[in-house]
Amino acid sequence: MTAGPKIDVDLLDRLLIGDEAAFVQLVGRFHAHLIRVALMFVRDRSVAEEVVQDTWVAVVQGLPSFERRSSLETWMFRILANRARTRGVREARSTPLSAFESDDDEAAVDPARFNERGGWAAPPRRWEDQDPERLLMRGETMAVLQTALDALPPNQRAVVVLRDVEGVEAADACNILEVSETNMRVLLHRARAKLRAALEAHLAVV
Repeated sequence: MTAGPKIDVDLLDRLLIGDEAAFVQLVGRFHAHLIRVALMFVRDRSVAEEVVQDTWVAVVQGLPSFERRSSLETWMFRILANRARTRGVREARSTPLSAFESDDDEAAVDPARFNERGGWAAPPRRWEDQDPERLLMRGETMAVLQTALDALPPNQRAVVVLRDVEGVEAADACNILEVSETNMRVLLHRARAKLRAALEAHLAVV
């Protein structure tokens, strides 16, 4: 999983003067990413598509007043999240906001990984013999990670998608998901631990 696209200064400048070709370029870069984030709030793909279309309309309408107080991509994700929440409530398919709080009763790492003295019973597998980036490029490895990502609780999946997939800054992710920085860190740590465990299990049999 790689971080989402970024908007360079030249593209932003062209967008702010109403360059239609620049907007087409923006849609091409971000449409799939907006769909992925919308699906954190609504369950149905067709609803997510409608939410993203509404978001693009709002982006066009809002660009003339965009003041660069945040990155344009973060601004778009905020617009999307607000519309997705509203649509999700109306469709009764959204993840409730309370679900984005941390899971206080959940261990960050499976307790079975530790022995009675608190040390590793089965330490994380070392990957010196294989370059991590090359591992992630393998189709089967990416499929394992995607399956593990889909299996995460909604709150953990939302945080890891924004932070690690889309590359949203921590403070902006908190704003988008309406969670505290502490909760965001806990959720992200737990999500990453589960994804790593899935990758370790996969590597153990390949």
